[in-house]
Amino acid sequence: MRIVWRQRVWRCDDENCLRKTFTEQLPPLVARRGSITTRAIGWAIGQLRREHATIAGLARQLGTSWKTVWRAVEPELVKLALDETRFENVTTLGVDEHIWHHVDPRKRGPKELTGMVDLTRDEHGKTRARLLDLVPGRSGKAYASWLGDRGDAFRKNVRVAALDPFAGYKTAIDDKLQDATAVLDAFHVVKLGTAAVDEVRRRVQQDTLGHRGRKDDPLYGIQTILRAGAENLTEKQRARLVAALDADPAHEEVFVAWQCAQELRSAYHAKDLAEGRRIAEKVVDSFHSCPIPEIARLGRTLRRWRDAFLAYFTTSRANNGGTEAINGIIELHRRLARGFRNRDNYRLRMLLAAGGLTP
Repeated sequence: MRIVWRQRVWRCDDENCLRKTFTEQLPPLVARRGSITTRAIGWAIGQLRREHATIAGLARQLGTSWKTVWRAVEPELVKLALDETRFENVTTLGVDEHIWHHVDPRKRGPKELTGMVDLTRDEHGKTRARLLDLVPGRSGKAYASWLGDRGDAFRKNVRVAALDPFAGYKTAIDDKLQDATAVLDAFHVVKLGTAAVDEVRRRVQQDTLGHRGRKDDPLYGIQTILRAGAENLTEKQRARLVAALDADPAHEEVFVAWQCAQELRSAYHAKDLAEGRRIAEKVVDSFHSCPIPEIARLGRTLRRWRDAFLAYFTTSRANNGGTEAINGIIELHRRLARGFRNRDNYRLRMLLAAGGLTP
Protein backbone atom coordinates (compact mmCIF):
# COMPACT_ATOMS: atom_id res chain seq x y z
CA MET A 1 0.00 0.00 0.00
CA ARG A 2 1.23 3.51 -0.81
CA ILE A 3 -0.11 6.54 1.03
CA VAL A 4 0.11 9.94 -0.68
CA TRP A 5 -0.16 12.81 1.79
CA ARG A 6 -0.61 16.37 0.53
CA GLN A 7 -0.21 19.17 3.08
CA ARG A 8 0.44 22.81 2.18
CA VAL A 9 3.02 25.06 3.86
CA TRP A 10 2.91 28.89 3.65
CA ARG A 11 5.93 31.11 4.11
CA CYS A 12 5.69 34.71 5.26
CA ASP A 13 7.82 37.34 3.49
CA ASP A 14 7.55 39.81 6.35
CA GLU A 15 10.97 40.15 7.98
CA ASN A 16 9.33 40.94 11.35
CA CYS A 17 7.27 37.73 11.38
CA LEU A 18 8.33 35.46 14.20
CA ARG A 19 7.10 32.18 12.73
CA LYS A 20 8.02 32.52 9.05
CA THR A 21 6.14 29.34 8.04
CA PHE A 22 2.56 28.18 8.57
CA THR A 23 1.51 24.55 7.99
CA GLU A 24 -1.99 23.59 6.92
CA GLN A 25 -3.92 21.93 9.72
CA LEU A 26 -5.98 18.98 8.52
CA PRO A 27 -8.57 17.01 10.47
CA PRO A 28 -7.27 13.60 11.55
CA LEU A 29 -7.78 11.09 8.78
CA VAL A 30 -7.47 8.13 11.15
CA ALA A 31 -8.31 8.01 14.83
CA ARG A 32 -5.57 7.17 17.31
CA ARG A 33 -4.68 3.49 17.03
CA GLY A 34 -7.32 3.22 14.29
CA SER A 35 -7.04 1.28 11.06
CA ILE A 36 -9.96 2.77 9.08
CA THR A 37 -10.19 6.38 7.96
CA THR A 38 -12.84 8.66 9.42
CA ARG A 39 -14.36 9.00 5.94
CA ALA A 40 -14.71 5.22 5.67
CA ILE A 41 -16.33 5.11 9.12
CA GLY A 42 -18.86 7.75 8.09
CA TRP A 43 -19.60 5.82 4.89
CA ALA A 44 -20.06 2.57 6.85
CA ILE A 45 -22.48 4.18 9.31
CA GLY A 46 -24.49 5.59 6.42
CA GLN A 47 -24.66 2.17 4.76
CA LEU A 48 -25.83 0.56 8.00
CA ARG A 49 -28.51 3.18 8.50
CA ARG A 50 -29.92 3.64 5.01
CA GLU A 51 -29.00 0.65 2.88
CA HIS A 52 -29.74 -2.29 5.22
CA ALA A 53 -26.08 -3.28 5.11
CA THR A 54 -24.37 -5.73 7.45
CA ILE A 55 -20.99 -5.44 9.15
CA ALA A 56 -19.79 -8.54 7.29
CA GLY A 57 -20.82 -7.02 3.96
CA LEU A 58 -19.07 -3.75 4.73
CA ALA A 59 -15.95 -5.65 5.77
CA ARG A 60 -15.89 -7.39 2.38
CA GLN A 61 -16.21 -4.08 0.53
CA LEU A 62 -13.45 -2.47 2.60
CA GLY A 63 -11.20 -5.50 2.29
CA THR A 64 -10.88 -6.02 6.03
CA SER A 65 -12.42 -8.07 8.85
CA TRP A 66 -15.70 -7.87 10.79
CA LYS A 67 -13.91 -6.96 14.02
CA THR A 68 -11.92 -4.19 12.36
CA VAL A 69 -15.06 -2.52 10.99
CA TRP A 70 -17.06 -2.90 14.20
CA ARG A 71 -14.19 -1.61 16.39
CA ALA A 72 -14.18 1.54 14.25
CA VAL A 73 -17.97 2.01 14.09
CA GLU A 74 -18.96 1.10 17.67
CA PRO A 75 -17.39 4.12 19.46
CA GLU A 76 -19.24 6.49 17.14
CA LEU A 77 -22.58 4.77 17.84
CA VAL A 78 -21.93 4.75 21.60
CA LYS A 79 -21.24 8.48 21.44
CA LEU A 80 -24.53 9.09 19.62
CA ALA A 81 -26.47 6.86 22.04
CA LEU A 82 -25.20 8.85 25.03
CA ASP A 83 -26.51 12.10 23.57
CA GLU A 84 -29.58 12.94 25.66
CA THR A 85 -30.84 15.52 23.15
CA ARG A 86 -32.37 12.71 21.10
CA PHE A 87 -35.05 12.40 23.79
CA GLU A 88 -36.22 15.99 23.39
CA ASN A 89 -39.65 17.03 22.05
CA VAL A 90 -41.25 13.59 22.51
CA THR A 91 -44.97 14.15 23.10
CA THR A 92 -46.34 10.75 22.03
CA LEU A 93 -44.67 7.58 23.23
CA GLY A 94 -45.21 3.99 22.13
CA VAL A 95 -44.04 0.77 23.76
CA ASP A 96 -43.92 -2.85 22.65
CA GLU A 97 -41.84 -5.98 23.18
CA HIS A 98 -40.09 -8.33 20.79
CA ILE A 99 -37.91 -11.42 20.89
CA TRP A 100 -34.27 -10.79 20.03
CA HIS A 101 -32.90 -14.34 20.33
CA HIS A 102 -34.16 -17.92 20.60
CA VAL A 103 -31.42 -19.62 22.62
CA ASP A 104 -31.01 -20.49 26.31
CA PRO A 105 -31.57 -17.28 28.35
CA ARG A 106 -28.68 -18.33 30.59
CA LYS A 107 -26.33 -17.66 27.67
CA ARG A 108 -27.66 -14.37 26.34
CA GLY A 109 -30.02 -13.11 29.01
CA PRO A 110 -33.78 -12.48 28.63
CA LYS A 111 -35.24 -13.29 25.22
CA GLU A 112 -37.60 -10.33 25.36
CA LEU A 113 -36.68 -6.69 24.94
CA THR A 114 -38.96 -3.72 25.58
CA GLY A 115 -38.73 -1.04 22.91
CA MET A 116 -39.74 2.60 23.34
CA VAL A 117 -40.70 4.51 20.19
CA ASP A 118 -41.25 8.21 19.52
CA LEU A 119 -44.66 8.55 17.82
CA THR A 120 -44.82 12.36 17.87
CA ARG A 121 -46.62 13.84 14.89
CA ASP A 122 -45.12 16.63 12.82
CA GLU A 123 -46.81 19.90 11.85
CA HIS A 124 -48.66 18.07 9.05
CA GLY A 125 -50.07 15.46 11.42
CA LYS A 126 -47.83 12.66 10.14
CA THR A 127 -46.06 10.26 12.47
CA ARG A 128 -42.39 9.66 11.76
CA ALA A 129 -41.69 6.87 14.22
CA ARG A 130 -38.16 6.38 15.55
CA LEU A 131 -36.77 3.96 18.07
CA LEU A 132 -35.69 5.62 21.32
CA ASP A 133 -34.27 2.67 23.23
CA LEU A 134 -34.28 -1.06 23.92
CA VAL A 135 -34.11 -2.46 27.44
CA PRO A 136 -33.98 -6.12 28.55
CA GLY A 137 -37.15 -7.79 29.79
CA ARG A 138 -40.88 -7.57 29.13
CA SER A 139 -42.33 -6.08 32.29
CA GLY A 140 -43.76 -2.93 33.78
CA LYS A 141 -40.62 -2.66 35.89
CA ALA A 142 -38.39 -2.49 32.80
CA TYR A 143 -40.56 0.23 31.26
CA ALA A 144 -40.90 2.17 34.53
CA SER A 145 -37.14 2.08 35.14
CA TRP A 146 -36.45 3.49 31.69
CA LEU A 147 -39.01 6.26 32.20
CA GLY A 148 -37.49 7.04 35.58
CA ASP A 149 -34.05 7.43 34.01
CA ARG A 150 -35.31 9.98 31.48
CA GLY A 151 -35.99 12.72 34.04
CA ASP A 152 -38.93 14.97 34.90
CA ALA A 153 -38.65 17.16 31.80
CA PHE A 154 -39.07 14.19 29.46
CA ARG A 155 -41.95 12.64 31.41
CA LYS A 156 -43.88 15.90 31.71
CA ASN A 157 -43.57 16.49 27.97
CA VAL A 158 -45.25 13.15 27.08
CA ARG A 159 -48.98 13.70 26.52
CA VAL A 160 -50.04 10.41 24.91
CA ALA A 161 -48.74 6.91 25.69
CA ALA A 162 -49.85 4.16 23.28
CA LEU A 163 -49.61 0.52 24.33
CA ASP A 164 -50.84 -3.01 23.72
CA PRO A 165 -53.22 -4.58 26.28
CA PHE A 166 -50.46 -5.57 28.72
CA ALA A 167 -51.12 -4.61 32.35
CA GLY A 168 -47.43 -4.24 33.20
CA TYR A 169 -46.90 -1.38 30.73
CA LYS A 170 -50.16 0.27 31.85
CA THR A 171 -48.96 0.21 35.47
CA ALA A 172 -45.68 1.87 34.45
CA ILE A 173 -47.57 4.60 32.56
CA ASP A 174 -49.88 5.26 35.51
CA ASP A 175 -46.90 5.44 37.86
CA LYS A 176 -44.44 7.49 35.78
CA LEU A 177 -46.56 9.38 33.24
CA GLN A 178 -49.38 10.74 35.37
CA ASP A 179 -50.03 13.61 32.96
CA ALA A 180 -50.19 11.38 29.88
CA THR A 181 -53.25 9.72 28.36
CA ALA A 182 -52.88 5.95 27.90
CA VAL A 183 -54.32 4.74 24.57
CA LEU A 184 -55.02 1.09 23.79
CA ASP A 185 -53.79 0.15 20.33
CA ALA A 186 -56.63 -0.27 17.83
CA PHE A 187 -55.07 -3.21 15.99
CA HIS A 188 -54.76 -5.29 19.14
CA VAL A 189 -58.32 -4.50 20.24
CA VAL A 190 -59.68 -5.71 16.89
CA LYS A 191 -57.39 -8.73 17.16
CA LEU A 192 -58.99 -9.60 20.52
CA GLY A 193 -62.41 -9.52 18.87
CA THR A 194 -61.25 -11.73 15.99
CA ALA A 195 -59.67 -14.19 18.45
CA ALA A 196 -62.96 -14.40 20.37
CA VAL A 197 -64.83 -15.33 17.17
CA ASP A 198 -62.23 -18.00 16.41
CA GLU A 199 -62.64 -19.46 19.90
CA VAL A 200 -66.41 -19.62 19.49
CA ARG A 201 -66.04 -21.31 16.11
CA ARG A 202 -63.72 -23.99 17.51
CA ARG A 203 -65.95 -24.63 20.53
CA VAL A 204 -69.09 -24.99 18.41
CA GLN A 205 -67.15 -27.24 16.02
CA GLN A 206 -66.27 -29.57 18.90
CA ASP A 207 -69.78 -29.48 20.38
CA THR A 208 -71.53 -30.32 17.11
CA LEU A 209 -69.10 -32.74 15.42
CA GLY A 210 -66.88 -33.90 18.28
CA HIS A 211 -63.59 -33.23 16.53
CA ARG A 212 -61.36 -30.44 15.28
CA GLY A 213 -62.10 -28.79 11.97
CA ARG A 214 -61.64 -30.84 8.83
CA LYS A 215 -61.62 -29.93 5.19
CA ASP A 216 -65.31 -30.51 4.49
CA ASP A 217 -66.66 -29.13 7.79
CA PRO A 218 -68.83 -26.02 7.25
CA LEU A 219 -67.22 -23.94 10.01
CA TYR A 220 -63.69 -24.92 9.05
CA GLY A 221 -64.26 -23.70 5.51
CA ILE A 222 -65.10 -20.15 6.64
CA GLN A 223 -62.38 -19.57 9.24
CA THR A 224 -60.56 -17.00 7.09
CA ILE A 225 -63.82 -15.32 6.06
CA LEU A 226 -64.72 -14.79 9.73
CA ARG A 227 -61.47 -12.84 10.20
CA ALA A 228 -62.21 -10.38 7.40
CA GLY A 229 -64.16 -7.15 7.57
CA ALA A 230 -67.76 -7.50 6.39
CA GLU A 231 -67.35 -4.63 3.93
CA ASN A 232 -64.47 -6.45 2.23
CA LEU A 233 -66.31 -9.70 1.50
CA THR A 234 -67.16 -10.61 -2.07
CA GLU A 235 -70.57 -11.99 -3.04
CA LYS A 236 -69.09 -15.48 -3.25
CA GLN A 237 -67.62 -15.20 0.25
CA ARG A 238 -70.92 -13.91 1.64
CA ALA A 239 -72.72 -16.89 0.10
CA ARG A 240 -70.23 -19.32 1.66
CA LEU A 241 -70.62 -17.60 5.02
CA VAL A 242 -74.42 -17.79 4.95
CA ALA A 243 -74.36 -21.44 3.82
CA ALA A 244 -71.99 -22.45 6.62
CA LEU A 245 -73.94 -20.62 9.31
CA ASP A 246 -77.25 -22.10 8.10
CA ALA A 247 -75.86 -25.64 8.10
CA ASP A 248 -76.70 -26.16 11.79
CA PRO A 249 -78.81 -24.16 14.29
CA ALA A 250 -75.89 -24.32 16.74
CA HIS A 251 -73.89 -22.16 14.34
CA GLU A 252 -76.02 -19.20 15.41
CA GLU A 253 -73.50 -18.55 18.21
CA VAL A 254 -70.73 -18.11 15.65
CA PHE A 255 -72.86 -15.65 13.71
CA VAL A 256 -73.63 -13.56 16.81
CA ALA A 257 -69.94 -13.57 17.83
CA TRP A 258 -68.97 -12.48 14.32
CA GLN A 259 -71.48 -9.63 14.44
CA CYS A 260 -70.04 -8.49 17.79
CA ALA A 261 -66.52 -8.45 16.36
CA GLN A 262 -67.73 -6.49 13.35
CA GLU A 263 -69.40 -3.93 15.63
CA LEU A 264 -66.16 -3.54 17.58
CA ARG A 265 -64.25 -3.08 14.35
CA SER A 266 -66.76 -0.52 13.04
CA ALA A 267 -65.97 1.82 15.93
CA TYR A 268 -62.48 2.34 14.51
CA HIS A 269 -63.71 2.67 10.92
CA ALA A 270 -66.26 5.38 11.67
CA LYS A 271 -65.32 8.57 9.82
CA ASP A 272 -66.61 10.74 12.65
CA LEU A 273 -64.77 10.29 15.97
CA ALA A 274 -67.90 11.11 17.96
CA GLU A 275 -69.80 8.34 16.16
CA GLY A 276 -66.90 5.95 16.71
CA ARG A 277 -66.86 6.72 20.43
CA ARG A 278 -70.62 6.16 20.65
CA ILE A 279 -70.21 2.69 19.11
CA ALA A 280 -67.25 1.94 21.39
CA GLU A 281 -69.21 2.94 24.51
CA LYS A 282 -72.08 0.70 23.41
CA VAL A 283 -69.62 -2.19 23.01
CA VAL A 284 -68.14 -1.66 26.48
CA ASP A 285 -71.56 -1.41 28.10
CA SER A 286 -73.09 -4.47 26.41
CA PHE A 287 -70.49 -7.14 25.56
CA HIS A 288 -69.88 -8.25 29.16
CA SER A 289 -73.51 -9.38 29.49
CA CYS A 290 -73.50 -11.46 26.29
CA PRO A 291 -74.60 -15.09 26.85
CA ILE A 292 -71.71 -16.28 24.67
CA PRO A 293 -68.86 -16.79 27.19
CA GLU A 294 -66.06 -15.78 24.84
CA ILE A 295 -67.74 -12.47 23.97
CA ALA A 296 -68.57 -11.85 27.62
CA ARG A 297 -64.88 -12.34 28.50
CA LEU A 298 -63.93 -9.88 25.77
CA GLY A 299 -66.45 -7.42 27.22
CA ARG A 300 -64.93 -7.74 30.69
CA THR A 301 -61.47 -7.10 29.24
CA LEU A 302 -62.67 -3.96 27.47
CA ARG A 303 -64.36 -2.75 30.66
CA ARG A 304 -61.06 -3.07 32.54
CA TRP A 305 -59.37 -1.05 29.81
CA ARG A 306 -62.33 1.32 29.31
CA ASP A 307 -60.47 4.64 29.62
CA ALA A 308 -57.54 3.53 27.44
CA PHE A 309 -59.94 1.98 24.91
CA LEU A 310 -62.06 5.12 24.55
CA ALA A 311 -59.01 7.44 24.58
CA TYR A 312 -58.43 6.54 20.92
CA PHE A 313 -61.38 8.78 20.03
CA THR A 314 -60.17 11.79 22.05
CA THR A 315 -56.51 11.76 20.93
CA SER A 316 -57.07 12.07 17.16
CA ARG A 317 -56.73 8.31 16.62
CA ALA A 318 -53.45 7.84 18.49
CA ASN A 319 -52.23 4.26 18.12
CA ASN A 320 -49.20 2.00 18.37
CA GLY A 321 -48.92 1.39 14.62
CA GLY A 322 -45.61 3.23 14.34
CA THR A 323 -44.17 0.96 17.02
CA GLU A 324 -45.15 -2.10 15.00
CA ALA A 325 -43.48 -0.56 11.95
CA ILE A 326 -40.27 -0.10 13.94
CA ASN A 327 -40.49 -3.74 15.04
CA GLY A 328 -40.62 -4.67 11.35
CA ILE A 329 -37.38 -2.78 10.70
CA ILE A 330 -35.76 -4.49 13.70
CA GLU A 331 -36.81 -7.93 12.47
CA LEU A 332 -35.44 -7.15 8.99
CA HIS A 333 -32.00 -6.19 10.29
CA ARG A 334 -31.88 -9.14 12.66
CA ARG A 335 -32.53 -11.50 9.75
CA LEU A 336 -29.94 -9.78 7.57
CA ALA A 337 -27.31 -10.32 10.27
CA ARG A 338 -28.42 -13.94 10.79
CA GLY A 339 -29.06 -13.15 14.44
CA PHE A 340 -27.04 -11.41 17.15
CA ARG A 341 -25.03 -12.73 20.09
CA ASN A 342 -24.24 -9.47 21.87
CA ARG A 343 -27.17 -7.47 23.24
CA ASP A 344 -25.23 -4.18 23.41
CA ASN A 345 -24.26 -4.47 19.75
CA TYR A 346 -27.85 -5.37 18.93
CA ARG A 347 -29.15 -2.26 20.69
CA LEU A 348 -26.72 0.07 18.91
CA ARG A 349 -27.40 -1.45 15.49
CA MET A 350 -31.17 -1.23 15.92
CA LEU A 351 -31.06 2.33 17.25
CA LEU A 352 -29.12 3.31 14.13
CA ALA A 353 -31.34 1.38 11.69
CA ALA A 354 -34.64 2.51 13.25
CA GLY A 355 -33.85 6.21 13.47
CA GLY A 356 -32.90 6.53 17.13
CA LEU A 357 -29.39 7.70 16.27
CA THR A 358 -28.76 10.51 13.79
CA PRO A 359 -25.10 10.91 12.73
